[in-house]
Amino acid sequence: MTPLTTRAKLAVVTAAALLLGAAAAGYAAVAAEPARTPPPAVAGTVTLDRGPRLLAVTDRHVSSVAAADPAGPRTVASTECVRVYAAAGTGVCLAAVDAWTYRLLVLDAALRPTRSLPLTGLPNRARVSPSGRMIAWTTFVGGDSYTSSGFSTRTGILDTRTGATVASLEGFAVIRDGRPHRGADVNFWGVTFGADDNLFYATMSTGGKRYLVRGDVAARRVITIRENVECPSLSPDGTRIAFKQALDGDPAKGWRLSVLDLMTMRVTATAETASVDDQAAWLDGRTLAYTLRRYDGRPDVWAVPADGSGRPSILIPGAESPSPLT
Repeated sequence: MTPLTTRAKLAVVTAAALLLGAAAAGYAAVAAEPARTPPPAVAGTVTLDRGPRLLAVTDRHVSSVAAADPAGPRTVASTECVRVYAAAGTGVCLAAVDAWTYRLLVLDAALRPTRSLPLTGLPNRARVSPSGRMIAWTTFVGGDSYTSSGFSTRTGILDTRTGATVASLEGFAVIRDGRPHRGADVNFWGVTFGADDNLFYATMSTGGKRYLVRGDVAARRVITIRENVECPSLSPDGTRIAFKQALDGDPAKGWRLSVLDLMTMRVTATAETASVDDQAAWLDGRTLAYTLRRYDGRPDVWAVPADGSGRPSILIPGAESPSPLT
């Protein structure tokens, strides 16, 4: 692993989860460039229809900005979410009912809830398949974090077309290193879907190790692919996975945002050397977006090329949970 730069050494990892309110913990980072103050938000209509816009969360509210000017004016809706993601006109919102109670909301293109499910634990990750049909979410059960031993997660999948729900991936069969595996310590998090609404990738932990797994919804099975891959995000063409790679294999040391080529298994570290504790989003086939927090806890959405070139830059100041709507 490449040694951390001065900028990365300034990054302070305080916890793994994006939580809410007084229970909130997060990852902090000091950027090499000055933090930008976002322009005044304008209350208005936010839609999930395809278009040259980016979706995000601003002060716990769903917001959108023009893809051509992400640091410019933004529209903020009344819908409140801890985490949001959208694809093909369908959105998922992990919403707070009160300080310790949360629900998953399936949103239509006009942000109207079409389905609601109670969540167990504290919201952390959310994804929608490219077609808008499949939705996945991850929560921390009992508030455990990645950096504490024995943390527990709950990851589920919902088919919005049939209503079929997988309450927890822990019920799936596991093939580890070519052999069936069963373990009381198995945990999953960070689902990302393929284009066929059946294939998915996720992180699985067991026996003190973290694996990238390839999953089959219909077969209810996952197969391990590679170690030390967390919070995968499948590229639009399905050939690469952006992920956070634990430094020296130890999450306590932080993570490096990296990209795995699924054909060659070659890993490319991005130019972002601050510790990225997030499930990155592909803005297109070349660029990744992710959240970093400042020392004061305020989030910013950053972007960096996926091929290891260039340098990171602030994309949407004062926002988090990015999602492309193109």
